Amino acid sequence: MGRALEDNRVAARIGMVNFINTAPLYEVWKRTVDRPEWQVIEAPPTTLNSMLQRNELDMGLVSSYEYGCNPGKYRVMQGLSISSTGRVGSVFLFSRKKPEDLDGGKVLLSPHSATSVALVKILLEDLYRVQPFYETGIVPDLRGEDTASYLKEVDAVLAIGDNALRLQANELFPVQLDLGKVWMDFTGFPFVFALFVVREEFCLRNSGVAGEIRSELLRCTAEGRKNLGEICQSAAPRIPMSREDCYNYLKGIEYDLDDDKVGGLTRFFDYLIRRQDIAPAALPIKFFPRP
Repeated sequence: MGRALEDNRVAARIGMVNFINTAPLYEVWKRTVDRPEWQVIEAPPTTLNSMLQRNELDMGLVSSYEYGCNPGKYRVMQGLSISSTGRVGSVFLFSRKKPEDLDGGKVLLSPHSATSVALVKILLEDLYRVQPFYETGIVPDLRGEDTASYLKEVDAVLAIGDNALRLQANELFPVQLDLGKVWMDFTGFPFVFALFVVREEFCLRNSGVAGEIRSELLRCTAEGRKNLGEICQSAAPRIPMSREDCYNYLKGIEYDLDDDKVGGLTRFFDYLIRRQDIAPAALPIKFFPRP
């Protein structure tokens, strides 16, 4: 009987970002969720975006921008995000100049987060009123021998995740703008960097499984936040950073999706619609489960 029930379980392909900012959720998931039919695929956000588009995933933690580009394909899982109310600590514009002096300058953009790329363009062009030249490329993390000389060729660089944490200690860029804080100062809203979305057809066919996975994600996040010190002990050496610095960083990352964050996400999509980066169909946001 038990074997038959196990064989009838619905498989799910789940995309997960393995940056340190997901550790409070993902470390608990790896330790406590024993569901072999739920296959977790690790990749940067932009890779997961593409996999979700190609139906190589059923759901995943992806750039907020990806939902805005393809709202007809997905639903946003209620209560789950990677976001910040003010300083985020791992999405930075590192610059040799003040942002208002970057007009015509060369800005290197990380290819790993479509959301952060869209955000830095909104802030530079709409807040600081400058129009730089953008170049997309791998952002060095300064652990190689020739990375410093490569970075000297640009005026500013957008770095995210673990790379941004490593670059903060470097002296190449005296101006370090935390984009979560700049957005909060500019709009008064939190910023939602990533969403957990589920494909529309998976919701229709397997809403019970989607709900079960959502419940596990919420449980893991709550447990990880409660045991943040323990999470930091294992996560901090990956950067490397001190356990105290890791704790202070992860304490500022938020994983819920309350009304203020939905308001910030709506404001972000409003900007993108006005810039014609996404279609008006991105609003209103569609949730799973439906409100």
